[in-house]
This record gives sequence, structure tokens and C-alpha cells, in this order.
Amino acid sequence: MSTPFDEWFGRRRTNSWFPDVDAMMKEMEKLMQDAVKNMDQNVPKNLIRERKLDDGSTVRELGPIVYGYSFKIGEDGKPIVRKFGNLNTFPSSLSGRFAVSDQREPVVDVIKDVDKLKVIAELPGVTKGDLRITANENSLSIESVSGERKYNKKIELPDKIEPSSGKSTYKNGILEVTFKLKDSKDHGVSINVE
Repeated sequence: MSTPFDEWFGRRRTNSWFPDVDAMMKEMEKLMQDAVKNMDQNVPKNLIRERKLDDGSTVRELGPIVYGYSFKIGEDGKPIVRKFGNLNTFPSSLSGRFAVSDQREPVVDVIKDVDKLKVIAELPGVTKGDLRITANENSLSIESVSGERKYNKKIELPDKIEPSSGKSTYKNGILEVTFKLKDSKDHGVSINVE
């Protein structure tokens, strides 16, 4: 019995005007086919389930496997792209396999205001008590320490913040953490030269 992967990878191009491109495509297809075949070897055991069908056969399921990007334009007009999910999309150069983690990177957005910085993270499936949030002047770490779903993300902040000013709320899977920006007018303490 062939699978959809076998059918997709099994396609052959004929009578091409670009034989070098075809050879490269065949090589990439082989690498992808090997990576997909070996994917379940790199999936954490808690993401593999088996269930019985009505006909008595057993089906093996992997997941959830989550992968995506969030995209926005920054204040400087340059794009900001952030990855989220639990799939490392670049196969290991040694094994040619994808890596799946049991911890997901949540979707995160950082919004800068005149005097404050707000971080919004989507963390569905966890409770307020599952979350651990730590911050320093330059970064914020979000982690779920218990529960069925695990999240972990360290966010490098665009400006320095006052970590002690942090206030957070968590409702319906959305975490909002707000900080005051460090006063950029404070240039330090004047020191007399002797």
C-alpha cells in the first residue's frame, strides 16, 4: 500500500530542458523522503500514541506537531519574523532528520509604546499556575512548568526595561506582560575628576 508521501516523492519528471535542476530536485526529494520516514524516531515518546480502529487494526499517531511563523513590520520598516511551534525545520546535517521537541515556542508579539513595553504570548492549554515568567533588563523568559502542554520561549527585548515594574495578566490562553522602559535620559551619575 502506498502512502501520500510515497506518491508525492515518487513523481518523476521526463523530457526536461534543465537536467541539472532535475537532478537537484531528485536529490532534495530523496533527502525529504528520508527525513519524513525517520521522523517518528526523533519525536518525544509523550507525542506518540497508538489507537485501535473499529476493524481491529492499530494506528500510530504523532503529535501535536506545531510549526509556523509570525510576521510584522517593525518601527524601522524592517520585517520581524518569529518562529513558533515544536518542530526544528532544518534537518540535522549528520542524520538528515527533523527534530521535534515536547516544548513549543508560543506565538509572541512585542509592542513598544512611549514609556512601556508590552509582550503578548499565546499559550493555550495551560493554567495561570503552570506559568513561570522571569525578566532582566534585556530579555523575558516564558515557560510552562507543569500541565499537559509545555511552552518555552526567551524573548530578546528591543529596549531595556525595568524588570521590577513587570505586571502580567493571563486570560483565555493569552499572556500579557507589561514593563516600564528604562529611562534613557538617565545618563548615570556625575563623577568629579581630581
